[in-house]
Amino acid sequence: MNQAEKKQLQITACKVRMDAITGVHSAKAGHPGGSLSAAEMFTYLYFKEMNIDPANPRMENRDRFVLSKGHTAPGLYAALAHRGYFPVSDMPTLRHIGSYLQGHPNMNYVPGVDMSTGSLGQGLSAAVGMALGAKYQQKDFRVYALMGDGEIQEGQIWEACMAAAHYKLDNLVAIVDNNGLQIDGNVADVMSPYPIVDKLAAFGFHVMTIDAHDFDQIEAAFAEARTVKGKPSAIVMKSVKGKGVSYMENNAGWHGKAPNDAEYEQAMAELNAALAELEGK
Repeated sequence: MNQAEKKQLQITACKVRMDAITGVHSAKAGHPGGSLSAAEMFTYLYFKEMNIDPANPRMENRDRFVLSKGHTAPGLYAALAHRGYFPVSDMPTLRHIGSYLQGHPNMNYVPGVDMSTGSLGQGLSAAVGMALGAKYQQKDFRVYALMGDGEIQEGQIWEACMAAAHYKLDNLVAIVDNNGLQIDGNVADVMSPYPIVDKLAAFGFHVMTIDAHDFDQIEAAFAEARTVKGKPSAIVMKSVKGKGVSYMENNAGWHGKAPNDAEYEQAMAELNAALAELEGK
C-alpha cells in the first residue's frame, strides 16, 4: 500500500480506539484491553480486506467476520460505525438498556455482525461452518475469525481447527490476537497455549506471524493467505494489550473494566495527541 493509504488506515485505527474507549467509559463496563490490541486488525478487515457493503449488510456473497472473542465488541462496533454500518454517535449507548450495542455482538440487531458471540471457544466453529457452507454452495466469499490467545485454551477451538484442515477450507483465515494477557493474568501462567504457531501448523494450517500494529505486515499476511490452496490459513498477531493508552498497555487489569472520568480524560488526551500527529496538525 502507498503511504497515504497507510496513513489513513492509521488514522482510522486511532479513531476506532477512541470510540471503543468512549463506549466503555459511557457504559461503565466493558473490555478495553483486547479491543485496543485488535484495532488495526478491525480497521484493515473492514476498510481494506473484506468484500462488504455497509448499505447492504446481508449481501449474499459478502465476506464474513466472526468475533470469536466477543467481549471485545467495543472495538468491532467502533470499526463498523466508522465504516458506515451505523452512526458513530451511537457508540456511547454501549451496554445501555434499550441499545442495540450490547456487551457482546448480536447478529439480529447490529448491522454488519455476522455471528452472535460471547461464549469463548465457539466462534471459530461458526466460522468453519460458514466456510464449509461456501464450499458446498460453490460461493467464493471468504471467512475470517478473530480469537484471543486466552480463548484458545478452550478445547472446542482445536476441534474446529481439526475440522477446518480436514475439509481443506482455504477460504478461512483464523486470527489469534496474541497479546499475552487474559483476565487472570499472563496466558502462559494461567494455561499456556504455547507454542501457538507450531500447534496450528500441526493441525494443518498455513501459519503466519505478524506485528499486529503494522499495516504492511497485516496486508502481506492476507495477501499470502489468498495464495494458499487446500488448507486454512492462520495469522498469529503479536499485539500489545491496551495499545495506544499508556496506563492500559500490557496491563491485565484492563482486560475487563471501564476507565473512570479522570482515566478517560487521560486516554482521550493521549489518543487525540496521536491522532493530531498522524493528521499533521
